[in-house]
Amino acid sequence: MGKVKAGKVSGLKPKKKCCRSKTRCIKCPVVIMRMKKLENEGASKKELKKGLKKARAA
Repeated sequence: MGKVKAGKVSGLKPKKKCCRSKTRCIKCPVVIMRMKKLENEGASKKELKKGLKKARAA
């Protein structure tokens, strides 16, 4: 899949079920949900990048 920009993550189609591994994958439903939430709040590019890191670590 390669690198995906933080702003594009919310537009991805989530996987059917979450793997819940230590570092969640980009297509994890939880990660996508959290990124959509940040985007709706009007977060900047820098905040989205930090948010992606935090969402994947959760």
